[in-house]
Amino acid sequence: MASTLEALERWVGEVAARTRPAKIHWCDGSEAEYRALVQQMLADDTLIELNQTTHPGCYLHRSNPSDVARVEHLTLVCHPNKEDSGPNNHWMDPAEAHAKMDALFDGCMAGRTMYVIPYCMGPLDSPLARCGVEITDSPYVVANMKIMTRMGTAAQARIEREGAFVKGLHSIGELDPERRWIVHFPAELSIQSYGSGYGGNALLGKKCHALRIASNQARDEGWLAEHMLIVGIENPAGETHYIAAAFPSACGKTNLSMLIPPEGYRRDGWKVWTVGDDICWMRPGADGRLYAINPEAGFFGVAPGTSESSNPNALKCIAHDTIFTNVAVTADNQPWWEGLPGTPVTDWQGRPYDPANGPAAHPNSRFTVSAKQCPSWSEKAEDPQGVPISAIVFGGRRPSLLPLVMEARDWTHGVLMGAAMGSETTAAATGAVGVLRRDSMAMKPFCGYHYGDYFAHWLSFDKPGAKLPKVFHVNWFRKGADGKFLWPGYGDNLRVLEWMIARVQGKAQGTRTPIGILPAAGELKLDGLALDPATLAELLALDRAGWQAELAAIGEYLEGFAPRLPAALRAERQRVADTLDADDAMPRKAATA
Repeated sequence: MASTLEALERWVGEVAARTRPAKIHWCDGSEAEYRALVQQMLADDTLIELNQTTHPGCYLHRSNPSDVARVEHLTLVCHPNKEDSGPNNHWMDPAEAHAKMDALFDGCMAGRTMYVIPYCMGPLDSPLARCGVEITDSPYVVANMKIMTRMGTAAQARIEREGAFVKGLHSIGELDPERRWIVHFPAELSIQSYGSGYGGNALLGKKCHALRIASNQARDEGWLAEHMLIVGIENPAGETHYIAAAFPSACGKTNLSMLIPPEGYRRDGWKVWTVGDDICWMRPGADGRLYAINPEAGFFGVAPGTSESSNPNALKCIAHDTIFTNVAVTADNQPWWEGLPGTPVTDWQGRPYDPANGPAAHPNSRFTVSAKQCPSWSEKAEDPQGVPISAIVFGGRRPSLLPLVMEARDWTHGVLMGAAMGSETTAAATGAVGVLRRDSMAMKPFCGYHYGDYFAHWLSFDKPGAKLPKVFHVNWFRKGADGKFLWPGYGDNLRVLEWMIARVQGKAQGTRTPIGILPAAGELKLDGLALDPATLAELLALDRAGWQAELAAIGEYLEGFAPRLPAALRAERQRVADTLDADDAMPRKAATA
């Protein structure tokens, strides 16, 4: 018996009987186990050794060219009642889904090793953490789960104490896109994934558990499971404010979580601490504030766009002991992607690099690395109670209309801001790139139940005694008439975060507008920044006609979740629209002076 928990032992036995592996390996999470897996994968070319002088402990994995991103159209959320899954999810009757998946898993591990991975999402001793067990036939998945979660013997001990865990079953199958499904059964706390080896489809602790299943657990238990980074901003007085921020994939979450302050800020004593770059679980504390943990232990970051100018902390982080997926390689066997110095000789598919074949590194190529390797990593990431959240930030890629920063007037308005979020699509999901897509709270691919119920759950936190974070919306991606970004971004985003913290502390007055509170004249610290007044005015401009059209589009989008759309959210959208229509007396540039 490999487990003292009868339910776990029985489930593993049932899966083995169905999948018929050659052998079963219970993962202990040890370094020796990891090294043995790496050697095994080097031997069968699942991994390729990179330059061990420049990148010690680093390896490259090339996935099947048909298996390079999340497949949202093949991702199902199977509540017993179709309506509970909502229009934001693809649904199948659970009995039908089980029959489909049972047929796929039948005998699929013949000749392979079946790995049993006990893992904990969050610090092992945290009351906010939740555990799971992933069964897989992919040693690549085991190695990534070792980095991304608290995996192995200690997690199994917690599972056996608590008697509860999320069941995740995965097989790479034949890597056939026609036989590929990622299926969630929230009522059963279970996940089944077949036919993909890609991170978000195969590392079941990540999006599948930590967002789709956890969002259901969070609704039932009174907390929030969100697609958010967590970053600590320490001011010269030594006070640290923690900010949770939601952006769609590949819109700068990792860069913001590892932000390096501009030189003047560093000189003044500002510091930035990384708690998490992708997922945030928040729960109300005894004092009424929201406390957050990062359920992950590592980063599964997008490589392209990571450079010395955009994210030097990430580059230092991935200089050793990292698994790279679908990047290119230089002549001296170093990992390479667009934006790095040097020249690739081999592209992400292992072919001699030819620009006619497209980018050398896949646009969604990745790195998997322990969070503790990040120079800005915060020890608070291991705090069992989590960190108190001062501000929640929403944002996306919008080339126009959305200002650099605006603050919600209250929690309900903040929920509307999050619900209305739109962004140009990126390469993190299959499909067209550069199309405006509404992505409420950056959770469209990840919310495990009806968005209308999800909005109602968010609204429910505004109750007597609650000391909720202020809510903001940012847009680093606004462009001028020449098509160039108006705001420098990266480290200079701290200037915006400083204004948010000043608002939290009551030290900035702001300018009230129909769409929210914008920075008042002189409140954004721009010392050392070559930003002329006209550009700042454009970044904070209020286009009334554009916003009237935007609010109409938001209303149409939200009505897609009726009849479960909360009346309070519909009323809030109408309030903003009415205020905008009635506010003809406001000077056109009052917020941008």
